[in-house]
Amino acid sequence: MELIIKGGTIVNPKTGTNEILDILIRDDIIIDIKKNINVKGKKIINAKGMIITPGFIDMHVHLREPGFEYKETIKTGTEAAVAGGFTTVACMPNTKPAIHSKEIVELIKDKADKEGKAEVLVIGSITKDLKGDELSKIDEMHESGIIAISDDGKTPMKKEIMIQGFKKAKEFNIPLISHCEDHNLSKGGSINEGKASKRTKINGIPSAAEYLIVERDIQLCDKLDSKLHIAHVSTKESVDLLRRAKRRGINVTSEAAPHHFILTDDIIASDNTYTKVNPPIRSKEDVDEVIKGILDGTIDVIATDHAPHDEDSKSTSYDKAAFGITGLETSFPLCYTYLVLKNKIPFIKLIEMMTIKPAEIIGIDRGSLEVGKKADITILDLNREYIIDSNEFYSKGKNTPFNGYKVKGKPVCTIVKGKIVYKEDTIECL
Repeated sequence: MELIIKGGTIVNPKTGTNEILDILIRDDIIIDIKKNINVKGKKIINAKGMIITPGFIDMHVHLREPGFEYKETIKTGTEAAVAGGFTTVACMPNTKPAIHSKEIVELIKDKADKEGKAEVLVIGSITKDLKGDELSKIDEMHESGIIAISDDGKTPMKKEIMIQGFKKAKEFNIPLISHCEDHNLSKGGSINEGKASKRTKINGIPSAAEYLIVERDIQLCDKLDSKLHIAHVSTKESVDLLRRAKRRGINVTSEAAPHHFILTDDIIASDNTYTKVNPPIRSKEDVDEVIKGILDGTIDVIATDHAPHDEDSKSTSYDKAAFGITGLETSFPLCYTYLVLKNKIPFIKLIEMMTIKPAEIIGIDRGSLEVGKKADITILDLNREYIIDSNEFYSKGKNTPFNGYKVKGKPVCTIVKGKIVYKEDTIECL
């Protein structure tokens, strides 16, 4: 089957393209990109007035399956992904059982092949059961196709375990994705330690719980000449450490999530557990520095840390509520509204951080619109204004602090391997 996307403005950071062009797709491959492609006998998407980008890539999501299907499944998680413009997502290993063996990797890949709307990549755990004591079967998981290792949700506190993990990451040329949290410092905390914790009397998590582990892992990465990616950066000290590490040529990259560059801990209230996330929502000074890190290239990637929960996990006291915010369906509009429109970050840089940059970090041939490449494509309506309503989410998780926020810019059509997997009625398909 041949499909033409006609009349849209292609924004492709890898090639520097920013031009009105047509795209011809045959089966799952981009066949041609040029002006005025002949439409005879072909299916047409009328993208006039729209922006066409490479399909978004989220290298940090929690699909919850296996073990927590009441929170999310591969099916519902990838439905949420394509509604948010994501064509590829990488799932974290804090499932039950954890992703610590080839059997679990293959189970997820098989389920994703059968039920997934987006392509699902698998991140294996550093340690067995995420306990931090014994290395997972990384060799066999790599043979089964994992693209990174991480104990996200927890941090291996034993230095010798992390050294082993970095050595495996180097051996297979994959990133070690670090959830940076000193559990001795964060234990018992629920929100950022500071004015909000004093005001609400909720136990706080100090910034040092994050940046001390960022510092440790940068040092280990440098010593072992490995590949490190810092997840969900939230503190000004972490940004500074990353900036200095990059200047020294250390192979470290990082990501930020929308809630860490939009929200401040002024919004924290004891009766709103939808604001509970790990790492916590920080101070305005932290938020300002994360935005600065995005602008100057210290932070490489926008990731959602999509963490859906059932209502019971949130409908309790703040200290007992689950950590996490659902994010796949709100990521682009929030980024466009708050990074591009409010903070004047170049639009092409935002697209770069959501496409080619994560592709490069996890080593996949995605993130660019070029002849001969897989047809993973996102079509955006930048003029679309709407109010975020979690009741409209495809995700099972409705746990967002952004309910009621007015945003601008929306994915209206998502194409995965040449197939239209999501389309709104506002875009014409002939």
